[in-house]
Amino acid sequence: MIRDAWEGSLQPLYNYMSDLPSLEGEPAPILPRKHARRVSGQLSSLDLGRGCPYQCSFCTIINVQGRKSRFRSPDDLERAIRENYRQGNRRFFITDDNFARNRHWEPLFDRMIQLRVVEGLKIGFTIQVDTLCHRIPNFIEKAAQAGVRRVFIGLENINPDNLLAAKKRQNKITEYRAMLQKWHEHGATTCAGYIIGFPGDTRESILHDIEIIKRELPLDVLELFMLTPLPGSEDHKTLWQQGVWMDPDLNKYDLNNRVTHHPVMSDEDWDDAYRAAWESFYSLEHVRTVLRRTAAHPRGRPHTTLTTLLWFKLMTMFEGVHPLEGGAFRRKSRRDRRDGLPLERPFVFYPRYTAEIALKAWHYWAVYRKARSILREVLTAPDRSTYTDLSITPAGEDEFDRLDLYHATAGGEGALAHKRREDRMRARVGQTVSITIAK
Repeated sequence: MIRDAWEGSLQPLYNYMSDLPSLEGEPAPILPRKHARRVSGQLSSLDLGRGCPYQCSFCTIINVQGRKSRFRSPDDLERAIRENYRQGNRRFFITDDNFARNRHWEPLFDRMIQLRVVEGLKIGFTIQVDTLCHRIPNFIEKAAQAGVRRVFIGLENINPDNLLAAKKRQNKITEYRAMLQKWHEHGATTCAGYIIGFPGDTRESILHDIEIIKRELPLDVLELFMLTPLPGSEDHKTLWQQGVWMDPDLNKYDLNNRVTHHPVMSDEDWDDAYRAAWESFYSLEHVRTVLRRTAAHPRGRPHTTLTTLLWFKLMTMFEGVHPLEGGAFRRKSRRDRRDGLPLERPFVFYPRYTAEIALKAWHYWAVYRKARSILREVLTAPDRSTYTDLSITPAGEDEFDRLDLYHATAGGEGALAHKRREDRMRARVGQTVSITIAK
C-alpha cells in the first residue's frame, strides 16, 4: 500500500482477510513502564491470539482481525513477559477476545506456571473467556496456577432472546452460575460485560434483569455498555443499508453514549435505563453483598474487590464517563477545545475547574468513608467465613425450578427446555456407549 501511494496508484481496497499473517515469532507490542505505571493496577498487555470464530453482530473483531484464529507460541509469550519484567511490568492483560478458544491454552498456561512457580517471577494476569470455559477440562484450575487473578466474561445479557438476536448463540444462561461459581472457587475476580439496548429491552425489563443478576449470579464487577453500531460491525452495516439514523459524531461511539434510536424505548428512557442500571448494581447495599461473598472465601480479596467497585461507582456517579475510560484525577487544559468551540477566558476556566476538583473530592471522600465502613463490618462479621446467599449456593436438585434466571427472563424457559433435551440426549448416548462396552 505504501509503495502504491508513493507511485500514485492507490487501490480503493486492500483485502487480505483470507491471507492473514502468522503471529508466531513476531515481536509482541510492549507498553513502556512509564506508561504502564499510569494505568490502574499498572497493567501492561499482550496478545497470544487474534481472530474469533463467532459471529456476534455487535462486534468488530471478526472484521478487524478475521474469523481465522492465529496464535503466538509459548516462547513468544515468555519473551514478552521477560521483556516487560525487565522494565518493571508485573501484571498483564492478555487481550485475546476469548483465551479459552486458543487451542494452545494449555502449553501457554504451563509456561506461565513455570515462570511463576519454578522461577518465582511475581506476575499476574487478566484474561477474557467465554461462558463455556468451565467445561474445558482443567482450564480454570491451570488458569489459577498460572496467576490469573481477574477474568472478563462476555456475558452480554441474561435474556436468551436478546442473545439470539445478536447472534451470540454460544452463550447459554443455564451455564452462567456453574461457570461463575467455579471461577470464585479458584479465587478469581469475575467481571462481565453486559449490553443494554437490545431490541427486546424496555426500561422495566433492564432493571428487572439487573436485580436477577445481583441476586442469583456471583459477579464481582458488571461492565455496562450501550448497544452501539460500531463502524466495522454487522449492526452498523445493517442500519446503514436500511437508512436508519446513526449519530454522525464518531466521538460518541464509545459504548457509553446512545448513538441511534431504540425500536421500543424513547431516547430518554434508554438513557435513563442505562444510568439506573449502573446505580442499581453499584449501590452501597450491593457493594456490601459482593464484599460478603468475597470475604467468605479463603482466596477472596475483599480489599482489591472494593477498590474496583469504588472505581466503577465513582466514575459513573461523578465523572460521567465509562469506568474503563476514567482516572483518579481529571486533568483539563484550557487550550484543549474541540474544533469550532471558543477558547474560554482564564478567569472563567480556572475558577470553575478548581471548584469542580473540590466538589468531586468531597463527593469521593463521602462515598469512600461509607464504603470503608462497610468493608470493616464485613471483615469483622462473626459469620464472615460461613456467609452464603443464593448466588454462591451450589446447584441442587431444584436449581432449574426455582430461579428467576430461567423463569423470569425473555427466552429463559426455552433455554431451560433446550438444556433438558440435551441432557436427556447425552444420557441416552452414555447408556448406549456403556452397553456397547459391556458387550
